[in-house]
Amino acid sequence: MKTRILLWVALSFFGLTTANAQEAPNKNKKVEFAVGGNCEQCKARIEKAAYSVKGVKSANWNIKSGNMTLIFDERKCSESDVQKAIAKVGHDAGKERADDEVYNKLHHCCLYQRLP
Repeated sequence: MKTRILLWVALSFFGLTTANAQEAPNKNKKVEFAVGGNCEQCKARIEKAAYSVKGVKSANWNIKSGNMTLIFDERKCSESDVQKAIAKVGHDAGKERADDEVYNKLHHCCLYQRLP
């Protein structure tokens, strides 16, 4: 009986520590998501918007693929925070869609095909 109780306590403790480890925020979370854009002007605007979010460590938007590779500190920001910042400057990003008014003010070469 004592063995069962000790085994149960040990397994419970292990389960709690494992659950806590999974919830710890990642200081160097790496994600990738689509961002609408066309050119070097877009790249500069998109990356500047990403870096404006506190906690972003690296932001690289690939013109050819349209993908943003982002490294950020989850303790300071989220992927959604960065996508919202990019959408505010006129570029659809991940699940965030830029306002039509802001999109329409982009330079003519920056008017990309809107993401679905």
